[in-house]
Amino acid sequence: MKRVANSIDSHVGARVRMRRVLLDMSQATLAEALGVSFQQVQKYEKGMNKIGAGRLLQISTALNVCPSFFFECLPVTDGFEVPAAEEAPSDEVAVTEFLSSVDGLRLIRAFVLIRDAKARKKAVDFVASLAEGSTCGRRSRVQKPA
Repeated sequence: MKRVANSIDSHVGARVRMRRVLLDMSQATLAEALGVSFQQVQKYEKGMNKIGAGRLLQISTALNVCPSFFFECLPVTDGFEVPAAEEAPSDEVAVTEFLSSVDGLRLIRAFVLIRDAKARKKAVDFVASLAEGSTCGRRSRVQKPA
């Protein structure tokens, strides 16, 4: 029977990938730290293979985060509810998904290299104007700070 990834496996895998890429670590380097093949790391990151508790602890150590990091912003789905946690607002989920993407990571890395405060503000204003232009009649979610 072929196993299908569920949303929790996919979420945890995406968080593994996000953290690994933020550290500029290759799949091969992480795999070596875990004693598995890089293909296994790929399967973890895609949510194709479940990550057991012991392996999750190894991954969190290799990526220098607490194991709970992988469950942050977890959407409540598949009949599971995270105890004592509020459902993440859709904006928060969208931001987490974006930060897990290649484009999101590239944008963040480039943005933090901008040292000039005025240039950073111009960059934010530019991206906000692009977002407002692409809403196609929907209400824009881009808000200016108070």
